[in-house]
Amino acid sequence: MSKLTDLPQWKALNGHFKTIENQDMRDWFMADANRFKTLSLQACGILLDYSKNRITSETLELLFTLARAVNLEGWRERMFKGEKINNTEGRAVLHVALRNRSNTPVFVDGADVMPAVNDVLARMGTFADAVRNGAWTGATGKRITDVVNIGIGGSDLGPNMVTEALSAYASKEMRYHFVSNVDGAHIAHVLSQTSWDTTLFIICSKTFTTQETMLNAQTARAWFIDQGGRDKDVARHFVAATTNVAAAEKFGIPKENLFEFWDWVGGRFSLWSAVGVSIAVAIGKDGFSRLLSGAHAMDRHFQDAPLEQNMPVILAMLRIWYTNFFGAQSWAVIPFSQNLRWFPDYTQQGTMESNGKSTDRDGQAVDYATSPVTWGKAGTDCQHSFFQLLHQGTKFIPADFLAAAQPDVLVEGHHDILLANFIAQTEALMVGKTEAQVRQELQAQGMKPETLEALLPHKVFPGNRPTNSLVYTRLDPETLGALIALYEHMTFVQGVMWNVNSFDQWGVELGKQLAQRILPELTGTKPADSHDSSTNNLINFMRKMRH
Repeated sequence: MSKLTDLPQWKALNGHFKTIENQDMRDWFMADANRFKTLSLQACGILLDYSKNRITSETLELLFTLARAVNLEGWRERMFKGEKINNTEGRAVLHVALRNRSNTPVFVDGADVMPAVNDVLARMGTFADAVRNGAWTGATGKRITDVVNIGIGGSDLGPNMVTEALSAYASKEMRYHFVSNVDGAHIAHVLSQTSWDTTLFIICSKTFTTQETMLNAQTARAWFIDQGGRDKDVARHFVAATTNVAAAEKFGIPKENLFEFWDWVGGRFSLWSAVGVSIAVAIGKDGFSRLLSGAHAMDRHFQDAPLEQNMPVILAMLRIWYTNFFGAQSWAVIPFSQNLRWFPDYTQQGTMESNGKSTDRDGQAVDYATSPVTWGKAGTDCQHSFFQLLHQGTKFIPADFLAAAQPDVLVEGHHDILLANFIAQTEALMVGKTEAQVRQELQAQGMKPETLEALLPHKVFPGNRPTNSLVYTRLDPETLGALIALYEHMTFVQGVMWNVNSFDQWGVELGKQLAQRILPELTGTKPADSHDSSTNNLINFMRKMRH
């Protein structure tokens, strides 16, 4: 494609931006009583209200024209057809096949992948239900009471987030733990809460060589043996999601305890695959199927809806608008849901590892911003941490707000207050509070003029700060599946727009490679002298402090 910033559609957007950059949403709402109706959309059980954005109908028209200019619709079809759009690794990108509930054939290298996908899903379901109903027991015949998922990145964040989010649907007969950090404190804490004869470990590693995962897995295995388990008992307490059968069998996991996935499943898009075994154990075969169905519904919406009524496309193009024209450097994701407290972390990896690139698909350096920093926290906690910055800080930070109309757990009075805060915050960010309004309030309090004038500037809220509101009936498996797929496709659209490969992650490799070199220096007897002075002295200082 042509260089993005040279496209006439980009230049038209830039000219439009200059005409509206200082306009105020408050004026647009006053002038148009139907703004919400025009700028909202429902799909897959989710309402998206994007009316509180600094956009007009012309803005949207220009954004969609730009999307067509870079052939977004063509790239979308290429992904769904199984073409190898991950060009740096020569792979297809088919997480959508994992939740293809219509079971239409999906071909990679001329072979339909759906029979293999369905086989693994069926085996996962059978295994999950056996653990849940007590048919699968530990080596001593006791039921499983604790499930420990060992993985990192997508092999941890996805299952962890979903299991926590759907805790209302999880079996109460078991506890669920997730170990990812190579810091020994993480696995030590989890192991201290479990018993060897009632614990099931799920090791998630495509290659069965990931350093952090395998170190934690070996530690778990050593603990298991030290506590009373035998080598032959490993088969009753360890299963794996991997493609490396030989390595898993050497570890002590028999082939029948392995759940396969494929190189066209990217790590941060893998919770729908065998990596989701822990999810299936928690919410059962039917619950996992409902999760897949919700994602599939969003897949169909993304594939079939015109750009102008396409939820992932709209959200993605708003990110393009703010990142590349307003200069926004970060984006907040704020679920007003305690059970979704890991969702910001999950979307952080999904967006930043996918699109945190400075080289385009053709190997050329980009001359425009790509992924904004994505971050967030559950409401209402976040109102007492970073909302001060959102309302009155110098940073321009658009935000997504998520909320369910019905609570996960009914506790009298709580959900009404939660939703009131959810709605109020989006309104406050948009309308702000003017100097005249503050002055009137303080005068009504009878404040002395000199005190009033001193306090007045501190209580002004600039407003005109954009938000999206995503509202759904309740956080059930279908809805969560649709939400996750929504953010996946939004990330894909952004990658297409920026002409970057959203499905590789070479940026995680260099630090790991250097760590392999530093490890023997850190644990050896000779002072380090092969690095820069900072690195050498850090190694030597740590060696001295440790000994």
